[in-house]
Amino acid sequence: RNLKLLDDIVKKKELVAQKNRHKLSACRLRIKMLAKQLDHVDMEIEKEEEAGNVAALSRLQAVSSRLCTELEREKELELIIALKLKQNMLEMWQVETEQGKYETLREQVQKDEEELQKQYQEQREVRIWKEKSTALQAEGKRRSREKKEERAQKEYEERKKKILEDARRNHEKAAFFLKQSTARIHEKIAKEEEKTREHMERRIQAVLSLKTSITSNREKLQTLQVLNKAKALEAEKEEMKMREAILAEGGNVVKEIFLHKRQLKHEKEKQAFRELQKSRKIEIVSRILQEKASVHKQRKSQSHTKATKVCVIFNCIFQTYVFSQKSWHSPSPPSLAGEGTAPGGGSSEKITQSVLWESGDDEEEKDKTLLQPEFPGLWDQEYDLHKISKEEEDPTQLFIRAAKKEMSDKKTEEFQTGILPKQMVPGREHKGCAFHSKPSCIHFKDFDVGQIYKKKIILTNASYSVNYCRLVGISECLKDFISVHFEPPGKMSSGMSCEFVVTFKPMINESLEGEVMFVAQTGSFSVPLKCTVKSCILALDKELIDFGSHVVGETISQTISLTNSGALGTRFK
Repeated sequence: RNLKLLDDIVKKKELVAQKNRHKLSACRLRIKMLAKQLDHVDMEIEKEEEAGNVAALSRLQAVSSRLCTELEREKELELIIALKLKQNMLEMWQVETEQGKYETLREQVQKDEEELQKQYQEQREVRIWKEKSTALQAEGKRRSREKKEERAQKEYEERKKKILEDARRNHEKAAFFLKQSTARIHEKIAKEEEKTREHMERRIQAVLSLKTSITSNREKLQTLQVLNKAKALEAEKEEMKMREAILAEGGNVVKEIFLHKRQLKHEKEKQAFRELQKSRKIEIVSRILQEKASVHKQRKSQSHTKATKVCVIFNCIFQTYVFSQKSWHSPSPPSLAGEGTAPGGGSSEKITQSVLWESGDDEEEKDKTLLQPEFPGLWDQEYDLHKISKEEEDPTQLFIRAAKKEMSDKKTEEFQTGILPKQMVPGREHKGCAFHSKPSCIHFKDFDVGQIYKKKIILTNASYSVNYCRLVGISECLKDFISVHFEPPGKMSSGMSCEFVVTFKPMINESLEGEVMFVAQTGSFSVPLKCTVKSCILALDKELIDFGSHVVGETISQTISLTNSGALGTRFK
């Protein structure tokens, strides 16, 4: 690059020197011409002097003075150009001297360029050879692929022929089996038709019998209606008699009749409740007997020791389940245990009779519920009678479980009462919200009804220790329009963050406001949420129009811009 730069400088200097030479030769040529013209003018002046022509003489003298000045100017220019030419030649000689210093380097560069051209030529030859070999390999692959395709085509044709032959044989077999299947189906259809015929006959007989029973029931119903009418008439007569008696006594007829009807209704309800209580008692006893039977079967299949444990527990449950009600006057638990362990079914019959003979005045009993058993812990726990866990046998495990339960209860009580642990680090205490949201307010603005909008919010643990975060819910007014997708990240170190997505699907064109509520180890916090409809927000660029001082009769104008920065267009005046 440096050598090329020197060559370019030499070329430029030579070009400038050549231009200066041309200028110098042109200048010298103009000097010769001016000198000839001056000599010619001098000869003309001599002639006119001899002739005595004053006008021509003055004109020729003016021309002579002009030519003299031009000649002097050209001579000065010649000196300047000659000086420039000498300067250019000096500079060119200096550059050539500098070129001479780098002559060996120039030769070296030329050699390097020749070697580089040779290398390029060798690389071209190698690349051509590689391309030729690649073309030969591609040709070989193409031929092998064509052979494979021909072989695959032959195999496909052979396989197709084989498939056609197999299909023909299978068709013949299928036709043979189809004939057999159709024969069996015809036989089956005939049998089904015979069955349906018999079924229809049975249904016809059932319909006829139903018709006869309906007629008989209609007659019974008519007799019942007649009886009900007679009873209603008797009740009306009794009511009239009561009304007359009350009137004769001077009492309140409406009040007495209302109380009488209410008493009759209460008696009916009481009778129905007694019947219902009796049926429930029978159901409870039947369940107990079923449980006893199932335990008896399990006792036969198990070992003697396990069977003894099961029998003892069952007897305790049996005693507490049936005979702990206040309205039942049962004997003491030991006698019942003795009856329960007696063989045979005599004890169950006695229990059933005693249950049915007891009074049913207990109105607090509900469906499928029992009173508190005599031995707590045996009835309400789902106790496995066939397996005793290792934890119950190990007192260490029991102690660890009790300690964990005590710690969890303590934390729950602290959280419910609002006594939360302080976030402390050496020399500092964290105050304020434990999590910061980005953005600080979830704002859906300028929404359209029917569209779906989503926003991603980042929660950052701003406390000084490990914390966790759990979603509690959203405001009641937002539940129909807002849904929050939040996966609890578990324990988060200080400075860590998690994300949740809020989806807003507006159904009404109204502004909403609420909050998304969370709970952390240090207390609860919330992120405010706003949904604003499209609105027009008009604003002027000037608050005060000040025209200042002006002369009477002068017209002054100012431009005011009214801007609508909202999403809803509006008219104005």
